[in-house]
Amino acid sequence: MHAITSRFVPPAGAPRVLATAQLAGSLGDGAFLVCSALFFIRVVGMSPSQIGLGLTIAWAVGSFAGVPLGALADRRGPRGTAILLALATAGSVGTFLTVRAFVPFVLVACLYASFQSGLGAARQALLAGLVEPGRRTEARAFMQSTANAGLAIGAALGGLALQFDTEGAYLAIFTVDAVAFLVTGAVLTRLPSVPPAPPAESGEPKLAVLRDRPYAALTLINTVMLLYMPMISLVMPLWVVERTDAPRWLVSAMLVINTVCVVLFQVRVARGVTGLPSATRFVRLAGLIMLACCAVFALSAYGSSAWPATLILLAGIVLQVAGEMFLASGAWEISFGLAPARQQGQYQGFFGMGIPLARMLGPILLTTLIMGWGAPGWLVLGIIFLTAGLAMTPAVRWAERTRPAFAAEATSVGRSRSVGAERG
Repeated sequence: MHAITSRFVPPAGAPRVLATAQLAGSLGDGAFLVCSALFFIRVVGMSPSQIGLGLTIAWAVGSFAGVPLGALADRRGPRGTAILLALATAGSVGTFLTVRAFVPFVLVACLYASFQSGLGAARQALLAGLVEPGRRTEARAFMQSTANAGLAIGAALGGLALQFDTEGAYLAIFTVDAVAFLVTGAVLTRLPSVPPAPPAESGEPKLAVLRDRPYAALTLINTVMLLYMPMISLVMPLWVVERTDAPRWLVSAMLVINTVCVVLFQVRVARGVTGLPSATRFVRLAGLIMLACCAVFALSAYGSSAWPATLILLAGIVLQVAGEMFLASGAWEISFGLAPARQQGQYQGFFGMGIPLARMLGPILLTTLIMGWGAPGWLVLGIIFLTAGLAMTPAVRWAERTRPAFAAEATSVGRSRSVGAERG
């Protein structure tokens, strides 16, 4: 019984509270994501292209907002900042209830995306401040596992609203999402306070991460690896329906398999990461597995029978979720381990830009590559994953070598600017 509990229930204290907060927010997100597009199409009267453009703008804004909001968490303390951003996210979702035109939709969506990105950065800074370094990746794995569980539960609630297909049902789901983030903020109040970072030295850049080229390289590599997200959510449904003989219900089954596997196995996989060497090894392995996954998906287009295509696609999704879990475990350790202790908020905000960027750029890139090129496109994508996975090792070594030098350089540059300003 204890073994089962330790496998699915986070350790008491900060990891359990953070996972509970993640569960609440993810439940709301799952319900919102299932219903939001249809609400704005059927109730508000917007076109799909307007929604796509609005969300692209919103996530572009949100991806950059995470850095200054993460820096705010460093300066003011991550606990209070995270609570404030959770409440702000709830407010932005509540504002969606009143949106009835394109421009207000874009404005509110930008606020929603910005608060979400900032909340993610502040939450990561909280984890870094409350959990000892050797347990951070495991704690982050518990958060990811509960997030997937919350998304699944929320998606089921959203599915009920879709069955009713009424304005009242959609508005009820928006209300559930807003309440979920209020609950997130309330749960976060149970955490102990993490003191703000020590004041920056005179002239030190406020957003030092923007000058950290090795860390930018790590973020870029991770962003490329995160292309698996639009691959699964967008490209795979199109591929299954248009290019294979597999039944359409397989699309939902593949998403369920992905979610269940992360819930069941992400923590176990993450326990294999014990430091930067094992983290880079996990990312390399993720690249190799994703290459194999893409090759298997390419095979699914050949043949004229549903069952072989179904079995091939199921094998591919198992490989995909394995690669996803290895990537996540390695990337978490790298993002924490190579960020300065007193700047975790801004660094996690910067590293977290990879998610919205992959979601923003991935659809057009992958639909062109996969739906345009077919099976060869899958192989090209697999090679991209493998190359990125292999590139993480030298990038981590570069970042390790430059940590002390970068800190000294950032302070020196800041001081010279300060002196120059005083002379001017």
